[in-house]
Amino acid sequence: MEITWLGHSCFLIKGKVNTIITDPCHPDLGYHLGEPKADIVTLSHFHPGHSYIEGVANDPKQIKSPGEYEIGGTFITGVASFHDDKKGEVRGKNTIYIIEMDDIILCHLGDLGHPLDSHLIEEIGDIGILFLPVGEVSTIPIDTAVEIVRQLEPPIVIPMHYKTEAFTGNLSPVDKFLDKMRIRELEAKPKLSITSSSLPSSTQTVVLNHL
Repeated sequence: MEITWLGHSCFLIKGKVNTIITDPCHPDLGYHLGEPKADIVTLSHFHPGHSYIEGVANDPKQIKSPGEYEIGGTFITGVASFHDDKKGEVRGKNTIYIIEMDDIILCHLGDLGHPLDSHLIEEIGDIGILFLPVGEVSTIPIDTAVEIVRQLEPPIVIPMHYKTEAFTGNLSPVDKFLDKMRIRELEAKPKLSITSSSLPSSTQTVVLNHL
């Protein structure tokens, strides 16, 4: 499996059979996807920064709500959550996606806006890779992000939804999260190539450069 960050909460995940794009973002945010091809697109919510379907080529299957899906041997579970800590009254709903592909379970939290309760932790279960929003604005605070890492204990954490030189909006930089995690001198990678057998035994944070 090969994971590339296209910016914001958008990742290109290439498996042996299927290619998935998560939360495609509008170019107004400062990222330019370049019309990547995908078989499947997941949308955590319908804000422009997370649902720019027009930016994805190949007429992919769209998954945009909670439920269970199987597409070409890839299993995806959408878990209902909220974009704020007021049960959606402020920013609406959010869908967490659990993706089972190439014997690896990935969890994309979307724009989660509240801590994980015991019910959500159970629904998410054991995962291999966690895509975690760490930019604070319109999502969870840094302390909550760190607590989620402690709760889920994923082998790999990939931060997303944070301030970069390209991003035009207002978010915290990834350094704030790394400081809270007591991670020093972490070099960003252009992409992550991983197999189920190469997942680390303890949690590692992987920062990716956006394209």
